[in-house]
Amino acid sequence: MEGQGLRDRASDFSDLGAAIVGASFDSVEEQKKFADEYDFLFPLISDPERKIGELYGVARPVDDPAVAFSLRTSFLISPEGLIAAIWDQDSITDFQTHGDEVLSVIRSQS
Repeated sequence: MEGQGLRDRASDFSDLGAAIVGASFDSVEEQKKFADEYDFLFPLISDPERKIGELYGVARPVDDPAVAFSLRTSFLISPEGLIAAIWDQDSITDFQTHGDEVLSVIRSQS
């Protein structure tokens, strides 16, 4: 999963002044269990009402069999609060190197 690739490079993100934040439709309790299981130390936003997911276009249609899960997407948000880059589940070719790819884009925009 892309979160592990980002987790593994957390210190590199921090060195560049970037923060990693995850979000899902899970409850706070489910996210805590998930974070503990996968050793995620970055913040996870609980969005069970799917409001953030809908605003970012990652909520699946209600008739989708996987409606409980968001579309796997990474957003790079600039210091000005603008979306600077998007990686959707089709463009992330290797979850383990995804963090490197995001870091490369951050460095190119610095």
